[in-house]
Amino acid sequence: MTDRYASFVQSGAGRALVKRLGLPDPPRLRRHRPGDPLLPGPALLGAATGGRLVEPVGKLLTAAGVELREPGGVAPADRFGALVYDATGITDSTGLRQLYDFFHPAARSLTPSGRVMVLGTPPGECADPREATAQRALEGLTRSIGKEFGRGVTAQLVHVTADGDAGTLTSLEATLRFLLSGRSAYVSGQVVRIGAGSATAPADWDRPLDGQVVLVTGAARGIGAALARVLARDGARVVALDVPAAGDALADVANEIGGTAVQLDLTAPDAPTRLAEHLATRHGRVDVVVHNAGITRDKTLGRMDADRWDQVIDVNLSSQERINDELLARELIPAGGRLVSVSSIAGIAGNRGQTNYATSKAGVIGLVDSLAPALRGRGISVNAVAPGFIETRLTARIPVVIREAGRRMNSMSQGGLPVDVAETIGWLAWPASGAVSGNVVRVCGQSLLGA
Repeated sequence: MTDRYASFVQSGAGRALVKRLGLPDPPRLRRHRPGDPLLPGPALLGAATGGRLVEPVGKLLTAAGVELREPGGVAPADRFGALVYDATGITDSTGLRQLYDFFHPAARSLTPSGRVMVLGTPPGECADPREATAQRALEGLTRSIGKEFGRGVTAQLVHVTADGDAGTLTSLEATLRFLLSGRSAYVSGQVVRIGAGSATAPADWDRPLDGQVVLVTGAARGIGAALARVLARDGARVVALDVPAAGDALADVANEIGGTAVQLDLTAPDAPTRLAEHLATRHGRVDVVVHNAGITRDKTLGRMDADRWDQVIDVNLSSQERINDELLARELIPAGGRLVSVSSIAGIAGNRGQTNYATSKAGVIGLVDSLAPALRGRGISVNAVAPGFIETRLTARIPVVIREAGRRMNSMSQGGLPVDVAETIGWLAWPASGAVSGNVVRVCGQSLLGA
């Protein structure tokens, strides 16, 4: 679907009009292309006094080919691809001044689509209330920067456990490589938690899913098709699943990526058993399960019939639970496995006329919250993504005024693309992301809804 306003704004006449009238100004976003460097320029790396992550982060970024600069003497002409700050040393509110001292002189030095990343300690792990207070304050900083810096700049807060292990460091590297790259173009204002856990760095970061068997449901079109393509590009053997009615489109996607197609209605009583038997027979396991299949049946609650309610809950939530139960009971998801579900911003903020859909998507968040600790002992991570306004054939049907509001009411002033959701799920699926679990990451351009 073409965003004609964004195309006009990027023309000469459009830019002049936007500046004169103060209209939304959608920037060109830096998206990932194989072979791109991690950043388009050097990174400015700083730390609060006593920061525990600045040294390992510096080594990880250097190994990733990033040129590092240290604070002090930032010149007006300097341009940075990222500002990275280790705030783990801030132990009370007076220490927050160090954030100003780092970001103030560098605020205008970021390149378009630059990246801001602040590293902190989970407030629940802090030694005393003052430290927890200061660490919680970091969310206000990063979310405000995401709304303030503009030009496609994203800002994130990454909480890293102080009780980490080798898996923590590997997942920190994976998270750096995702959030600093063009893969995270439409992800901003998020808080990502990295705990302890098993994680394996790939031999080649350009193929971080090499050899992994990945199941993608709802793979025939839209976000699901983009998912299949991105995961295959990253080295996965993709099992693409969709309903029989979408068989032709599903076969096209599977053939394009060299994957396999499975036609199956996930709401059928025998669907979990049939899917488990297929995976066991053809692959012997499934390393990553991506629950993307979903439907909408919109009506206000007072006008909604029971079938609309039941269908949405069954497809979007209950079928995920049944599939998970069957695959886990048969131990087809091995240690190091990944469960990734697609929620929605509607599950966070609600949406008029979508009580059934919002209920199902909030339930997906509940699934993550409950399963992540339960499966930690088996070495299986559980996460979700929550897309905002994504340009698909479904959003193309939305009335034009509502559609334009959805596009503009975020820090990027534009809708996201299916590939933005796919790249985020890809990162959560990486073997290197094993210590990233229990997260719900919004892919919404930092939408004003639910912020």
